[in-house]
Amino acid sequence: MIKLIAIDMDGTLLNEKKHIDKAQKEAIHEAVEAGIKIVLCTGRPLYGILPFYEELGLSELDSEGYVILNNGCSIHKTKDWELIDQVNFTSDDIDYLHKFSEGYDINFTLVNDYYYFNIGRKPTDELITDAGFVFSDITNISLKEAKNGKHKIIKIMFLGNPNIMADFQKENENILKDKYSSVLSQPYVYEILPKGNNKGTGLKKLAKKLGIKQEEIMAIGDGNNDIEMFEYANYSVAMENGTELAKKAAKYQTDSNENDGVAKAIRKYALNNSN
Repeated sequence: MIKLIAIDMDGTLLNEKKHIDKAQKEAIHEAVEAGIKIVLCTGRPLYGILPFYEELGLSELDSEGYVILNNGCSIHKTKDWELIDQVNFTSDDIDYLHKFSEGYDINFTLVNDYYYFNIGRKPTDELITDAGFVFSDITNISLKEAKNGKHKIIKIMFLGNPNIMADFQKENENILKDKYSSVLSQPYVYEILPKGNNKGTGLKKLAKKLGIKQEEIMAIGDGNNDIEMFEYANYSVAMENGTELAKKAAKYQTDSNENDGVAKAIRKYALNNSN
């Protein structure tokens, strides 16, 4: 019996216009009414999920809800948005990682649950677009200020033209993966997380807190940053529009984010209703 469903947002719950279709909302409500806990598990920061959480009406449906954010690096209780688990980068990490952005026409950005920071270069079109997706302004900051310890940084991202990011990944990934967890989460975003942290570890932490067994968990996603979540959940479902790596990692596949894939997966695998 499935007791928890972890759902990715971009490319999964959200359609290509970054909206939640009616069918997804209805299926999620059915799952909650059946006693299943719905957990948004996303690379987005807190400010990037609040409007969607309100739109889903989950606060009213589940007074003891949770979300897993920043690709597993932070977990919040939704009743009062209390932070219950978080990992951070050190000043040395920020200094070290910043050097990798030199020589590329890309942005070096730092994220926490309050700010979307940009260091140095003028924002690229990709950065402006990404900040808009998470309902955030871009706050320019100096490297010195970023390292002074005032701001707890949860996630670091390199953003730029997909062709440039492909080269960046090819040239730097082997080095970066020695010290950090990293993933090309979108063609224009290469994300860095503290070593050993990902959606799978975040889901595991929350499941342990809630007393939910691994075999009682379902995960739905579409991206490379969902792979560890798929590896942990007993029921892993990739979207039809997902990456090849995500599809390979999942046990099952559902329809696309443009064709009610989340709703179909919930009804087929969690509610045992294939209609």
